[in-house]
Amino acid sequence: MRLVTAEEMRRFDARATDEFGIPSLLLMENAGIQVAREVSRQFPGGIRGKRVLILCGKGNNGGDGFVSARHLVNSGAEVKLFLLASEREVRGDALTNLTIYQRMGGKVYALMDPKDLNALRMAILSTDLVVDAVYGTGFAGSTPELAGRAFEMINEAGLPVVAVDLPSGLEADTGKIPSACLRATVTVTLGMPKFGLAVEPGASAAGEIVVADISLPREMIESTHIPRALLTEELCRSWLRRRPATAHKGDFGHLLIAGGQAGMAGAVVLAVLGALRAGVGLLTVAVPQTILPLVAPQVPEAMTWSLPDQAGGLTGQSLQERDRSAFTATVVGPGLGRAAERADFLLACLEGAAGPVVIDADGLNVLAGNIDLLAAAGGPVILTPHPGEMARLAGCDTDAVQSDRAGVATRYAREWGCVIVLKGARTLVATPDGQVYVNPTGNPGMAAGGSGDVLAGIIGALAAQGLAAERAAALGAYIHGLAGDCSARRLGQRAMNAGDIAGSLAEAWLQLEPA
Repeated sequence: MRLVTAEEMRRFDARATDEFGIPSLLLMENAGIQVAREVSRQFPGGIRGKRVLILCGKGNNGGDGFVSARHLVNSGAEVKLFLLASEREVRGDALTNLTIYQRMGGKVYALMDPKDLNALRMAILSTDLVVDAVYGTGFAGSTPELAGRAFEMINEAGLPVVAVDLPSGLEADTGKIPSACLRATVTVTLGMPKFGLAVEPGASAAGEIVVADISLPREMIESTHIPRALLTEELCRSWLRRRPATAHKGDFGHLLIAGGQAGMAGAVVLAVLGALRAGVGLLTVAVPQTILPLVAPQVPEAMTWSLPDQAGGLTGQSLQERDRSAFTATVVGPGLGRAAERADFLLACLEGAAGPVVIDADGLNVLAGNIDLLAAAGGPVILTPHPGEMARLAGCDTDAVQSDRAGVATRYAREWGCVIVLKGARTLVATPDGQVYVNPTGNPGMAAGGSGDVLAGIIGALAAQGLAAERAAALGAYIHGLAGDCSARRLGQRAMNAGDIAGSLAEAWLQLEPA
């Protein structure tokens, strides 16, 4: 599912009118009809007699609200419409539809002064549902004080809310909520879903997303490059390769997972467990000889390399003496440690790798002080930072990362020429060519130690099987989150742990690709 910015949506609307001759008034009519249909869908017993409160702004979003008000009245609903502007400020198509609504006998209640909030408060007491048609894709900055107070009153009432295009107070391009926002039960997004609806905090404010067809020409949309997409089951399934009946283990890649130090053996084990549940044919785990007795018994399916260690950790020399030509992908970092010698080990992993390299955990912390090491890679590199690790890599603070997750991930994916998996709520996958994938799976129960190690193993296993780096990263994030959702359903978010996520991967794969 492709995700657009406000400017991209504006261009689609303009082209529909200028190139295809679709009147803007018709686009508004179609939008309002779709909103009215969604409102009706909220009442399985029928809309007749239901009390609907509609908040409208002065722009085109308000115009969509005027259209929906008219259709809801015709369907037998009792509509009460509040306008957060003077009627004199309404222009163009919105004014046309306001006039039609009024000529049909529809009354408009002003909401321009704090004293008008009393009328809104009384209306809320006798309302079954609210339609939010105040601000559209043009909104940016802070919500005006009066509108903010109105939004807070409705939020506190706990009424179902159907938002037109996006919840008022939410920025379409970023998902940011700078101030008050009218939180929706359902958002009817018009024509194309907006990027801000897919990322947090916008996703939480939007509720269920319904993409409404407003008759934009399909040819126009499909021929336009949109570099953002929401990962869906359909898209992820399309990337999977069928396993032929004649297949053998050598057909599904050979993954090397390197890491671990004294006190951190579990990180490597979790990465191996993730990889083994992601379809890799062969797997070798390389760890310091001092922790091999802790690792090997827990992963009997994996072959092992016992590497000489220095102060309980790995050095570059220990890996350079090994032939790695058979490996089709490498994961480096889980439990690696941050000692200065680990930079030599990371360099050795990058220089000698025969396929994609996934750098995770302590590998990222080592890289943060040695970003030039990326130049040594002979193939694709996938970085899997959480926000704190991303901040260290980028040389900024965590707040700067979190305030512009997509911008930061995209910038550094281009600058460093690698795929970046920026973990967190709605994990982002950014590619060197500017593509961004948003992952909708996962839950807060996954915020536990070791979860990222499982993800690194999954991504490495998919890359080892021949998936392109960006697809391995995106599919890995999706299936990892899906396994987390399976764990949460079975165990609850509070009790689940990283091992449970690895253990739920089989269930997740069956959900994505039924046997």
